[in-house]
Amino acid sequence: MQRLASFDVYRGIALFMIGLHELLLLDEVAARYPGSPVWRFIHFHTSHVPWTGCSLHDLLMPSFVFLMGVSMVFSLSSRAAKGDTRGQMTRHAVWRALVLVLLGIFIHSLGRQMTLWTFDETLTQMGLAYLPVFALAFCGTRTRVIAFAAFLLLHWLIYVLHPVIPPHADPSAWNVPAGWTQDFDGFFARWNHNRNAGWAFDIWLLNHFPRTSPYVGWLGGYTTLNFIPTISSMILGLIAGTWIKNNDAPLRRLLMTGVASLLAALALHYGGVCPIVKHLWTPAWVFLSGGICMLLLAAFHQLVDVKQHRRWAFLFIVIGMNPLAFYLMRHTLEVWLAETVKTHLGQRYVLMFGPEMQSIMTGVPSLLLITLAVYWMYRRKIFLRL
Repeated sequence: MQRLASFDVYRGIALFMIGLHELLLLDEVAARYPGSPVWRFIHFHTSHVPWTGCSLHDLLMPSFVFLMGVSMVFSLSSRAAKGDTRGQMTRHAVWRALVLVLLGIFIHSLGRQMTLWTFDETLTQMGLAYLPVFALAFCGTRTRVIAFAAFLLLHWLIYVLHPVIPPHADPSAWNVPAGWTQDFDGFFARWNHNRNAGWAFDIWLLNHFPRTSPYVGWLGGYTTLNFIPTISSMILGLIAGTWIKNNDAPLRRLLMTGVASLLAALALHYGGVCPIVKHLWTPAWVFLSGGICMLLLAAFHQLVDVKQHRRWAFLFIVIGMNPLAFYLMRHTLEVWLAETVKTHLGQRYVLMFGPEMQSIMTGVPSLLLITLAVYWMYRRKIFLRL
């Protein structure tokens, strides 16, 4: 089966943007220039929104989740064509889910004194969501849509039925950001930062694991239970991938579903059903991010696969074909690369544009080296896969 380059382009752009954010620390640089409209724009879109809403950076994880669902359609079809049985594919799926979970824990534990048992990292969440979506890959569209709605309803009910938690007496003891002003009133108070059902579940779950100090909540407010609606986000990718594979009017379906999902997100948020909060992966967030992912995939598919305009996207294809390698190198080599750049290019280079730009001066060579490593792997057909 011919590989569709649009998936690699989309994935590669998302990974490259992660590299720009994590290696160049653009959000931190931008924060030093509050008077500049350009830097304010960069700061907003290279940071997560504090709680409600969406920035460009907030769309990166949903894109990976969505594209995993899309790619699953083609991966399973390819394995079936090679003669793999359902049992073989199931064993591989279990292995893949387990490794993704453990890789996410490994990444979160880098630089720490002991293993940091947490289940909110991107790879871990994808691993927890993988097996239910794998099972749905062998079902029809109707079953997938029912499952999509069921997982969203389950997550919504968990939050709605949990008692509303009053404000903490000492917010600093519960990892609430200083000067926090993003709390909801009324019905939406069920989705407040570190005062919600997901937070309460993690207080119970994560303190069963060995820790250097008791778990009281993440500063970002992410929770393990986010994996439940993450399943729904991945199901959207499964449905979109099936449309493209079957050439079932994919452009029209992607555009219509994308717009409908955006309208559903706004209706849920402004209709008082649940807020758009990426940190908790609320149902409204699933519709908002899923709708945008649908529209982006429609654009990339039309431009890259249908119109065959690929030359501009070669760099992103190279990165997108080896996503796990790029992602792991970004996380494991970040500090070493920055120190290596300082050692070999010197402080004069690093401080060329002042201390405010230091992270950009070390980040650009670091990102270039990782990209060159992935290109070397591409030329030799070395692809890190699970």
